[in-house]
Amino acid sequence: MTSIPTAAFSLHVPTAELVADPLDPAQIVSGAPEVSGLVLTGSAAGETGIWQITPGVATDVEADEVFVVLSGRATVAVDGGPVLELGPGDCGVLRAGDRTTWTVHETLRKVYTITY
Repeated sequence: MTSIPTAAFSLHVPTAELVADPLDPAQIVSGAPEVSGLVLTGSAAGETGIWQITPGVATDVEADEVFVVLSGRATVAVDGGPVLELGPGDCGVLRAGDRTTWTVHETLRKVYTITY
């Protein structure tokens, strides 16, 4: 993903232009989900950014992450754990190593912070 300059800035997140970040085809379970994003800040300790995924079903292995959904809807099933129903305004927490299946019902956009 592309990063924004390190100087102070503001950004209207709902309309921010994102950069395509294709999924590994092995992650796609059904449909044709497309991922895009924008890293806002990053360091060896982690990153903060905007992430978006279009409808479909895909798997992932997560990092330690906190996020807030801005728009869209998805169901995230954590292997051996909870099923998260996500929509606008919801805050989610994922743990490093969580194996997830994302069923995206409506294009979902979130702001996230990942800790490495």
